[in-house]
Amino acid sequence: MERLGNPQEHIVMIPFLAQGHIIPFWELAKKLQERANLSITLVSTPLNIQKLKSTQSNTCKIHLVSLPFNSSDHNLPPNAETTEALCLASTALQTPFQQLMSNLASKQGKPPLCIISDVFMGWTNRVAKLLHITNISFSTCGAYGTAAYHSVWLNLPHRFVKSDDEEFVLPGFPETCKITRAHLHKYVRSADGSDQGSKFFQPQLSLSLGSFGWLCNTVEEIEPLGVQVLKNYTKLPIWCIGPLLPPRMLDSSSSNEIFGNRAGKEPGLSAETCVQWLDSYPENSVLYISFGSQNTISPAQMMELAKGLEESGKPFIWAIRPPMGFNLTEKFRDEWLPHKFEERMSASKRGLLIHKWAPQLDILCHKSTGAFLSHCGWNSTMESLSQGVPLIGWPLGGEQVYNSKMIEEEMGVGVELARGLESCITKNDVKRVIEIVMENEGIRRKASEISEMIKQGAGQNNGKKGSSLQAMDDFVSALLAYSRT
Repeated sequence: MERLGNPQEHIVMIPFLAQGHIIPFWELAKKLQERANLSITLVSTPLNIQKLKSTQSNTCKIHLVSLPFNSSDHNLPPNAETTEALCLASTALQTPFQQLMSNLASKQGKPPLCIISDVFMGWTNRVAKLLHITNISFSTCGAYGTAAYHSVWLNLPHRFVKSDDEEFVLPGFPETCKITRAHLHKYVRSADGSDQGSKFFQPQLSLSLGSFGWLCNTVEEIEPLGVQVLKNYTKLPIWCIGPLLPPRMLDSSSSNEIFGNRAGKEPGLSAETCVQWLDSYPENSVLYISFGSQNTISPAQMMELAKGLEESGKPFIWAIRPPMGFNLTEKFRDEWLPHKFEERMSASKRGLLIHKWAPQLDILCHKSTGAFLSHCGWNSTMESLSQGVPLIGWPLGGEQVYNSKMIEEEMGVGVELARGLESCITKNDVKRVIEIVMENEGIRRKASEISEMIKQGAGQNNGKKGSSLQAMDDFVSALLAYSRT
């Protein structure tokens, strides 16, 4: 494999502090090290660096550096380094990060080749400009979701509609792409430019538009509309270098291998136990349910979801946590589910409840998994679609509602069941949508087609690079060429 870089050249990467951002940054760092002969340093807070070190193999040469961060300085609970409350607190990293970059430049005799920063860490552009370093913004989300998220926060178009049901076009999108206020998270619906969300996202996203170019965690072929809108919106070079997944997920010959601990968290049930349970079911017959690393649903929603699962008759694996309003780390209570639900599901072997963390990659890669009821976070979406697993959408925050919209309307690989914590669902809604997605051959066929596009984009066939592989090489070449001017 041709390696484009020079080991003396140095890239510094700084993700936003949430788990869903750190994981793709980590995968990008490994991919850059593999394809380009570069020295890479990834920077974060002490707790996040500690978790990454626990997953780092002996052969991985990525440097991990902690920046000083004390959660109590920002009125956060101890060890709170990966919550939404960190949005404003994350800007406090600017001074120590600038000092780190100055020290690296002095130590190496020249500044790093570039900074790759999260789009939520737009302040790095100020540091880069001050120290004469190139800054690249990296969106860990897909192109459609990224463009929609930026459009909403930078324009606040919902302020000009009269009701929650009135449709409006997102600025920068074609006339056919309409949403309503009901699509937006309650914090976004109340945003008017003077709120805390606006005060964080508007400057950070605006600053990220001042970068040399953007990296996007997607494959160009799977969301052509989103990529085009993002290019038009940013007016910058966009390199679609996804999917940022473990390479074995894209290699069918390694489907029986256990993935292990990707996120630095111990699963509530071992991957081996889950795989053994899945082995007892036919192909495409099991529903997997998970709402991601930081989300849960309301008590009423959890109760109806459980009832609908039971009535559907479909076998399922549910990564379950306490409902909203309770401490997510506390012991799970039987009262949050129908009477003796977990006992019945266990006895009949029709349902497997995993408390806290599930070995998601192993579950999605298993041939028995037929659909994924998901919050539509982009990491989960790409993990699912890379395996041709259709989605049942239940977006809860961030850009997830736009991902869900694209999954259903643009890709045709899923159906939205609910939206946010305010949705009133019944067991009949749950049963109906499960049946639509798991029994519709058209949806499954489209998911399979998307899976093939993802694998082709990330791979190399008959000597020809896939689009994402080519984009990665084009990015490194453009960076090296710019550094020489």
